[in-house]
Amino acid sequence: LLQKIANSITANYPEIELIVLLIDERPEEVTDMQRSVVGEVAFSTFDEPPKRHIRVAELVIQKVKRLVEQKYDVVILLDSVTRLARAYNLVVPTSGKILSGGIDANTLHHPKRFFGAARNIEEGGSLTILATALVETGSKMDEVIFEEFKGTGNMELRLTRELAERRVFPCIDINRSGTRKEELLLSERELKMIWSLRDYLNRQNLKQPIEALIEVMKKTENNKRFLEVISHLGKNSKD
Repeated sequence: LLQKIANSITANYPEIELIVLLIDERPEEVTDMQRSVVGEVAFSTFDEPPKRHIRVAELVIQKVKRLVEQKYDVVILLDSVTRLARAYNLVVPTSGKILSGGIDANTLHHPKRFFGAARNIEEGGSLTILATALVETGSKMDEVIFEEFKGTGNMELRLTRELAERRVFPCIDINRSGTRKEELLLSERELKMIWSLRDYLNRQNLKQPIEALIEVMKKTENNKRFLEVISHLGKNSKD
């Protein structure tokens, strides 16, 4: 999914500076990303020490800050903010206060500062950071990290294990995904269609409507037409 997002960005917005940042990742995943993506891939693999993970991340954020100052629009795809936070937890000097899950109270400040660097600069460029977070891993630390970042972004895209196990891709949980202040991005008519879509999905079995949405998306040329078709599906299901 991250590769498709990266390739969609470079295809539709070739003027954007794209950097894929892989932290604590498998070497073969890094190689695959390098071969599949048109853009810079910065990485630190799982066999590297935590200090290396942090150094790579901080070099990337300093580089993109300079690019934004020069009026470039930059996108960072970070996989993952959870692993970056884990690395900081191992390296940052302890404060003596340990949160639930064994994470130090000072740890989360550093990945939050990284994520919080994303912004649109007046008379400058912009920085967008799309970061993944691990959930439902069974780790209390991962849960604490996710909860700390939950709600801090402008957009949240939730994936669901149930659809992934059924081999339905992309396995997006639409009802738990959304964009902050979407009313500023959509017309009133489009907004009502979105609400109609969410209502339709809430009343259906999870697998079937997602498959239907994917098929409709393949057959429609733009978002406007897609929403019109989905709106009709929602009305028919009520009838």
